[in-house]
Amino acid sequence: MSLEIQNLHVRTEDREILHGVDLVVRKGETHALMGPNGSGKSTLANTIMGNPNYEVTEGKILLNGEDITEADPDERARAGVFMAFQYPATIPGVSVANFLRMAVNAKRPDDPIKVKEFGQLLRQNMDLLRIDPQFTSRYLNEGFSGGEKKRAEILQLAMLKPEFAVLDETDSGLDIDALKIVADGVNALRGPEMGGLIITHYTRILNYVRPDFVHIMIDGRIVREGGPELADHLEEQGYDWIREEVGAGA
Repeated sequence: MSLEIQNLHVRTEDREILHGVDLVVRKGETHALMGPNGSGKSTLANTIMGNPNYEVTEGKILLNGEDITEADPDERARAGVFMAFQYPATIPGVSVANFLRMAVNAKRPDDPIKVKEFGQLLRQNMDLLRIDPQFTSRYLNEGFSGGEKKRAEILQLAMLKPEFAVLDETDSGLDIDALKIVADGVNALRGPEMGGLIITHYTRILNYVRPDFVHIMIDGRIVREGGPELADHLEEQGYDWIREEVGAGA
């Protein structure tokens, strides 16, 4: 069971951003995709989720062996792919609880979740993530701090229980306390039934969510792969040494 990216080339408007990306995330594994700003990390995340602003010109995206390259975003979500956004949208007039119930039901249209079952599931996950019960009565992301927005994303992850989760810059804009809360939530949800891809520019979230594999992207290509020690090396040396090696090998 895997999410597999094969020789992926992606362009937006008149520019190719990804130039042949290969990546396999299996259930039970946590991968980190790192790279400097503008390297193509968020482009990959959006393409995995089917954002129509990104055009796949070559390559495939496979979910458990099935080609989903042309699938709509809602089809990918129902099939088990989830994305936590770097900049989550605000939805005025829709409470967190109502949004979560609609999202859960969208994955099971023939068997809508009962009110009691939903309430129990919501309380269970809020306890797991240490979220105040009043949080879910607020309108989704309206007036939320950066940490509250990211916590709402992780609560969605907990409620939807996807097979594969892509977390795009989940640590962006968080202070250390908010970062720890989000990291604790991600760690609580890790397990054999879910594969995770954490996309980040900095190593700090990886001090709390230790990945099994680390991939480094430069200029739309994955140029280095390794274990968590690769992130430690980046913390010490930055990205310049990789740019020099890539340039030397070009």
